[in-house]
Amino acid sequence: QVKVVASGGGLVQPGGSLRLSCTASGFPFSAYYMSWIRQAPAKGPEWVSSINNGGDSAAYADSVKGRFTISRDNTKNILYLQMNSLKPEDTALYFCATGGESISMASEDNWGQGTQVTVSA
Repeated sequence: QVKVVASGGGLVQPGGSLRLSCTASGFPFSAYYMSWIRQAPAKGPEWVSSINNGGDSAAYADSVKGRFTISRDNTKNILYLQMNSLKPEDTALYFCATGGESISMASEDNWGQGTQVTVSA
């Protein structure tokens, strides 16, 4: 019954911003690290960011460092990804998943449907 639902994607112009949300249920959300993963049609999955269970420690892929911010609200079981200064190469289907980088990347079956982000002029 573990479930994650990503939302908030859309079409934005280069340089624009977007905030993604991931609503989780069916597991003790506050006890788990969480991650964001993205995948473009012609590429394999790319780990984007992870956050620890308490929400006070985060890690980012070099490609998004300084532009994206991961956060979480453990009272609402929601994971967020604030994306600023978006680039066309950020275009991808974005997924949320339990665990840090290694665990989340190995658990594709639990990524859910994802939410599409398209960056284009």
